[in-house]
Amino acid sequence: MSETHGPRLLYVEDEPLIQELAVTALEEAGFSLDTVSSGAAAIAAIDERGVDFKALITDIDLGTGPSGWDVAKHARERFPDLPIVYVGGGSSNDWPSLGVPGSIMLVKPYASAQLIVAVSTAMLPADGR
Repeated sequence: MSETHGPRLLYVEDEPLIQELAVTALEEAGFSLDTVSSGAAAIAAIDERGVDFKALITDIDLGTGPSGWDVAKHARERFPDLPIVYVGGGSSNDWPSLGVPGSIMLVKPYASAQLIVAVSTAMLPADGR
């Protein structure tokens, strides 16, 4: 868990190197993070601490268990206004049909700055204020 005191995000990524790079970039941008590496752990975090999260960033392909699609759907069922940013490779083509409404898709590989912009954009109020 992060020592930063900015908006708390839940970040779900099963690849340690990608997770480490993204966490560094997000923390440097001022976000606080809870990180998990599986869909099951993400769903548990949402159920236990979901009210604390200002956005969810999830990889799509998380190995065995729930996918990032499943994690985001669960999060939106519990917290309908939670901003969602998906990150993925080959499965990103399914975003229009499987992604939750109002979400953002970031295709791997991406630059750290792109992740920061995607998260910041997702967190903007829907009414533009």
